[in-house]
Amino acid sequence: MRKESLKFLEQLLDAPSPSGYEQPAQRVFRDYIAPFCDELTTDVMGNVFARISGKGKNIPRVMIVGHTDEIGLQIKYIDDKGFLYFAAVGGVDAHLTPGKRVAIHTANGPLPGVIGKKPIHLMDNKDRETVVKLESQYIDIGAADKKEAQKLVRVGDAVTFESSFTRLHGDKVASRGFDDKAGCFVVAEVLRLVSASGKKLAVDLYGVSSVQEEIGMRGGTTSCYSVNPDVGICVEVDFATDQPDVEKKHNGEVGLGKGPILARGANINPHLFELLSSSAGKEKIDIQHTAAPRGTGTDANVMQISRGGVATALVKIPLRYMHTSVETVSLSDLEAAARLIVATLGKITSREEFIPK
Repeated sequence: MRKESLKFLEQLLDAPSPSGYEQPAQRVFRDYIAPFCDELTTDVMGNVFARISGKGKNIPRVMIVGHTDEIGLQIKYIDDKGFLYFAAVGGVDAHLTPGKRVAIHTANGPLPGVIGKKPIHLMDNKDRETVVKLESQYIDIGAADKKEAQKLVRVGDAVTFESSFTRLHGDKVASRGFDDKAGCFVVAEVLRLVSASGKKLAVDLYGVSSVQEEIGMRGGTTSCYSVNPDVGICVEVDFATDQPDVEKKHNGEVGLGKGPILARGANINPHLFELLSSSAGKEKIDIQHTAAPRGTGTDANVMQISRGGVATALVKIPLRYMHTSVETVSLSDLEAAARLIVATLGKITSREEFIPK
């Protein structure tokens, strides 16, 4: 991977962005894409929009989107002893949180803490077989009491899990937040590649980094309404099934390093799917497929039914260990997804071609 692109990816992943608290990551995104676009704006929700104007009159608007928000926690209560109780932001697994290092994002910057856990020596057999509910778990920041804790932390402060970008063997990398900063990264790389080509597309291109997807695709809904695209491509992550404990019958045969995934189903415009598939063949890009028999739990779902409807597609990055601090992807899949979308953009000529016949 290009050195500058890899540095951007690391910075994007490192920046905290629980749903509703995305701006540290959005600032990284904005700074990186600014040289590649004709117009760069942010709306009241915090969605970031980059526009590259196309060549021609009355040309289609194409929106590509990845969501920048990640799962996390939020402080709800501080007890008399200075321990912090929290709630989940998005789908947090209560099995995984005890014993985790965390950062509380306070008005004065990040504050380290740990999620406490009763020692196994003090647990009876029943306790050992029970998952402690999130509302019963707590963060220890080392405060002596409530008064001291309140000087450092406010109710409502966001919390992220401590994680660092880790290179595994080959081109595999692990970090928290690949869901869906992998998508944001691909959107940014599409903008860069289109800009670097020096050629004007026959579409007005909007690259969007959306917010609050993990709590109901809220930013995808508002950003699509604002752009009002004719065509929408959502870049997301999807479950890899090449790890030992995942059933292939659930999500098909999906592996890291075997290319981006194209979904098929009711959420996907058939012509746009064929454009992506044929572009992959022409560019010799390996692709994988999954079935989506109903609306997907992604921004593609809300895009499709925005206003009078949008021709949508879903390009997904294979991901192991979703919603953990060690989400794992292949860098080659990220690069291939960006190349695939750029190649497909060059094939779009009119909005009418996506109307079923």
